[in-house]
Amino acid sequence: MSLELKKDCKYSLVVPTSMGVRITPVNGQPVHSSDMFKMQATSAETNVASIASFLGLPVKVLTTFVKGSPVAKFIKSNLKSRHMDYEGPEVEQGDPWGYRHQFNIADSGYGSRGPRVQNDRAGEVGRTLNVKDFDLERIFGQEGVQIVHLSGLIAALSPETSTFCLEIARAAKKYGTRISFDLNYRASFWKGRDKELRENFTEIASVSDILIGNEEDFQLCLGIKGPEAGGKGIEEEIEGFKGMIGRVKKAFPNASVFATTLREVVNVNEHLWGAIMLEGDDNWQVIMPRTINVLDRIGGGDGFVGGLLYGILKDWNPEKWPQFGWATGAMATTFLTDYAQPADEDMVWSIWEGNARVKR
Repeated sequence: MSLELKKDCKYSLVVPTSMGVRITPVNGQPVHSSDMFKMQATSAETNVASIASFLGLPVKVLTTFVKGSPVAKFIKSNLKSRHMDYEGPEVEQGDPWGYRHQFNIADSGYGSRGPRVQNDRAGEVGRTLNVKDFDLERIFGQEGVQIVHLSGLIAALSPETSTFCLEIARAAKKYGTRISFDLNYRASFWKGRDKELRENFTEIASVSDILIGNEEDFQLCLGIKGPEAGGKGIEEEIEGFKGMIGRVKKAFPNASVFATTLREVVNVNEHLWGAIMLEGDDNWQVIMPRTINVLDRIGGGDGFVGGLLYGILKDWNPEKWPQFGWATGAMATTFLTDYAQPADEDMVWSIWEGNARVKR
């Protein structure tokens, strides 16, 4: 395997994140007509890390909490239930208009009625993530980390979190930790900050070993020309994506793994799900889109990344990395939580193989 990992590390995977809660109507109903809701702890980055943590690898979350908040206590209990260590400062709420954990108010949709998501991030405590609150030399130099997974959601959250992610990338590079970077472009985060964030994202991408994103991510975050417009069929579309990934590889030669998912929505509960990965110079792995049944789509892309990283951490043949990621992504869409909770590897491989028979 060309992507050699450090040995004798305390943590297989570390994720910086801003934790929040998702409030979801029960029974697939829309928000405006519901009076019963389920609350869960969530973040895209811990969605990724859940694959490794549920399958027994040591995971650590770098985040920040509101001091004395019952929501913060709820989040901490959830992270422990996912077998994750966490570290981060406790920030005073201040007055009633002070800091809090973000709220995502999101329904699941049903059939022809698409899901709707409202992000309420006013006063989000995660925007205060600051490198001075973390001992990066201890985390990366003494404890040791095999892969750190960075997300563009956190890198663009605020000027402080942008610097935080840059410093984490620099520390990881210094101590030989592999860097995974999922670009995750969000227009609302980039408004008025295009030049600053383009420079920051470009620096992080330049030292990353694994780059993940869709055509919009690579174009808008890094200025890479996207796939040729077509609509000529899935084979032509895949060739267009390969061309784009080739341009990304040329611009960022330090990376050795590039990946993107393919999704076509038939209806809310039926998607066509595929993936493309390039490992090394010319080891292409293409998973042609095939039907998956969807209970709740949120977290499917994160599940793919989590499974991909798990395959790398397990030192499997690169062919298996996107296969496992495809299956953990598909699995995530069958859970009401935003993250998949695999019981074991066999449960994941059964999804890949299309074996939904009862196991007794």
